[in-house]
Amino acid sequence: MLARVFSGAVYGVDAYPVEIEVNAGHGDPQMVIVGLPDAAVRESKDRVYTAINNSGLFSKSGRITVNLAPADIKKEGPNFDLPIAIGMLAAQGEIPAEALQQYAIIGELALSGEVRRVKGVLPIAMRMRDEGRHGFLVPAENADEAAVVDGIAVYPVRNLREATDFLAGNLELAAYGVNMSEVSGHLGEYPVDFADVKGQEQAKRAFEVAVAGGHNLLAIGAPGTGKSMLAKRIPSILPPMTLEEALEATRIHSIAGTLAPQTALIVNRTFRSPHHTISDAGLLGGGAHPSPGEVSLAHRGVLFLDELPEFHRNVLEVLRQPLEDGVVSISRAAASVTFPCQFMLVAAMNPCPCGFYGDLRRECRCTHRQIQNYRNKISGPLLDRIDIHVEVPSIEYDELTTLAPGEPSAAIRERATTARAVQQNRYAGRNGLHCNAAMDAKAMQSFCVLGSDARELLKMAMNELNLSARAYDRILKVARTIADLAASTDIDAEHISEAIQYRTLDRQLWV
Repeated sequence: MLARVFSGAVYGVDAYPVEIEVNAGHGDPQMVIVGLPDAAVRESKDRVYTAINNSGLFSKSGRITVNLAPADIKKEGPNFDLPIAIGMLAAQGEIPAEALQQYAIIGELALSGEVRRVKGVLPIAMRMRDEGRHGFLVPAENADEAAVVDGIAVYPVRNLREATDFLAGNLELAAYGVNMSEVSGHLGEYPVDFADVKGQEQAKRAFEVAVAGGHNLLAIGAPGTGKSMLAKRIPSILPPMTLEEALEATRIHSIAGTLAPQTALIVNRTFRSPHHTISDAGLLGGGAHPSPGEVSLAHRGVLFLDELPEFHRNVLEVLRQPLEDGVVSISRAAASVTFPCQFMLVAAMNPCPCGFYGDLRRECRCTHRQIQNYRNKISGPLLDRIDIHVEVPSIEYDELTTLAPGEPSAAIRERATTARAVQQNRYAGRNGLHCNAAMDAKAMQSFCVLGSDARELLKMAMNELNLSARAYDRILKVARTIADLAASTDIDAEHISEAIQYRTLDRQLWV
């Protein structure tokens, strides 16, 4: 007897339908799985047989043939355990074959028959809805993320026996739902706040400007000055996520398997901080079956690179294309996949190898050549994509011991959100342009017009501080953001003056 079960799998960020055909016939008792299964899928036959027996269900002896269609795409992982088991039972008459037509099924089986959580349930649920399935049987731990999708009923199952009884009509299961108002109620809740930061008013201002204009930022300072502390609080001042952004971020984390159990939706900006020993594949993503890397896991959030010069040079260089395009493409012999990676890059570094160049309390032991070599570990093309360089000085004792809290993140976030709204209105209708940091040369000519005083000040800075053409563009973009924060339609001299302060490396003040 032949049975058909519907399921799905993920390639890149998109899901595709998988039809599982199970035929129970005569012959030697064995199971054969065809349709380009990998080792994990081939091993499912042992898990399935044992789970069926330990669930108290009947499995007839004979040849079982399982086909995973389409047969020209490699199938990976344990996602097909549950649908294969259901197909076997249906092929042997334990479940009515017609009951399977309206459902999609996914899940890994333990030997006890328990159904375990799997990756990629959210994009698969979206695809199953588009395929016209009315119901989706998922592991109980994946029910929250699947229930976010409208238009398909989600049925969480805890074990094989429960799934079998439901499909056979011997058990009623209620469709699972999530309270979206309750989920969105956690919007803007972060465990850290800028109110915790003592002093560092100039650095906090630079971080606010960076967030308001979508600018990448590099913090430079001695160890212990608070660079990492400030960076970890950036998500708390970014504009709140929209539903579309939340779905994009959740889908990527669902595919990567980093979504926490019982999580319906990622409603707050993510913060990713990989170690400096990470490989280029770990940063961009990859593998035989490509999975998202750190740049994609930081999508719509923050990617923080601490101790920037300690990262391998080739790892830093592969960041250039994702920063420019907002997507990362991974090519394999079979196909290419594209992962979104629109993130804010925040990096931190010491001013020298020992970390104390320019510090008033501790003497630097580095030579001029050592400092220059340390700085040269960061290439010019990468620095081209970082608009703001800010020095984070040591904190004075009086600032550390003050009892007065700093300005809370909510107040800073409100100003940044207002500035972003101004930019979205300004760039409406321009494809790919949503913030000041994304301006091209044509947009800068239209929206970065300077008055005579501002133009003279910028000219003087270019000549006296020996600023590069690269710095000129960055100063204009940052000045446009500072003007937006001040609710000014014009870029004035004071805006240019502040923007010049955020080009520490170009001014060459500490080499």
